[in-house]
Amino acid sequence: MSRRSAAELADPTAGPQTGCLAASATPRPRSRTRDAGSAVVDFVLIGALTTLLFAAVVQLVLVLHVRSTLVDCAAEGARYGALADSTPAAGAQRTRELITSALAVGFAEDVRAEATVVDGLPVVRVEVTAPLPLVGLLGPSGVITVDGHALAEVP
Repeated sequence: MSRRSAAELADPTAGPQTGCLAASATPRPRSRTRDAGSAVVDFVLIGALTTLLFAAVVQLVLVLHVRSTLVDCAAEGARYGALADSTPAAGAQRTRELITSALAVGFAEDVRAEATVVDGLPVVRVEVTAPLPLVGLLGPSGVITVDGHALAEVP
């Protein structure tokens, strides 16, 4: 009976080692050769998914920014139109100017202003209908509708 080393006793499939060549001559496990190149595929798939998710978040932030800007411009136009020496039409014009300077001309195309009464108080209401930016600032028109109110001053 031959004497076996501790490494051979731990691994019963290993044969007697005769120098450096015996260890390198053992074939690689088949599973390693099947996985060759999978890291590249994983990187591309995860990278594409991460990029798509990032673009969706940026687009959502842009939509919220546009809506917030439109609300602010409508409220400012209503306050301007509610001044004692102003008219609702002047408030609508002021709203168009603010939207054009903050966003783009296409967002200021549908602006309406009216004098109305809410709970017995005279109020100027400015309503803005604008496109929903789905890809950058491009999107279908007339989807976002916001309004601003201001208590009308009495001269």
